[in-house]
Amino acid sequence: MKQNKYDDPGFFASYSQMLRSVEGLQAAGEWEVFRNMLPALEGKRVLDLGCGFGWHCRYAREQRAAAVTGVDLSARMLERAAALTNDPAIVYRLEPIEAFTYTREEYDVVISSLAFHYIADITTLFRRIYDCLKPGGSLIFSAEHPVFTALPAQDWYYDQHGNRLHWPLDNYQDQGIRHTSFLDNEVIKYHRTVAAWLNALIDAGFSIREVAEPTPSAAVLEKYPEMKDEKRRPIFLMLAVCK
Repeated sequence: MKQNKYDDPGFFASYSQMLRSVEGLQAAGEWEVFRNMLPALEGKRVLDLGCGFGWHCRYAREQRAAAVTGVDLSARMLERAAALTNDPAIVYRLEPIEAFTYTREEYDVVISSLAFHYIADITTLFRRIYDCLKPGGSLIFSAEHPVFTALPAQDWYYDQHGNRLHWPLDNYQDQGIRHTSFLDNEVIKYHRTVAAWLNALIDAGFSIREVAEPTPSAAVLEKYPEMKDEKRRPIFLMLAVCK
């Protein structure tokens, strides 16, 4: 399902005010772990699926990637990405992740941040990514953790005073569509178990290199103390695989 909430003016305005939208990668609690999972990017051809404002694209060029392509379904996101970018080696394309265009063995590295849990058919997507990578190429991506996506509410259990008691988990094995809320808008996500994520990658031909369930670092928590509860349950699943 090709969702595009980001071209709705109200939703885009709310998204643009998020801390990670304003301050970039350094305001993303998972960035330090994600960055350390990346291979050396110097001289590489990089594809970013669901590139948003282009933060990862610009980072790749800072690491001397030879060329970077950012793909996103939202014209508003790409307009902002282009405004923030002054680099002819970065190209942005208006395309859905599920149908990104490529030639076989075109890229050395594919990255994606918090986009794949919106994709219904992850099996086909992983096979397309495998096909677009050169031999030895890498895919590194983050998605919402299955502990986070299992229940549509995606919220804490509170006491009568509004204190967060625990994170509820139920229907973990019931995979499939979830109608949930993000920035006061209904969005559709897809819940998969950890095993389903891993097996889809293996079935596509990938070898698993690293798995991470990150929490914010001490430095991030010092700067953004409001993230303290992110240490109480996993919110992200990150995977680095190679062809």
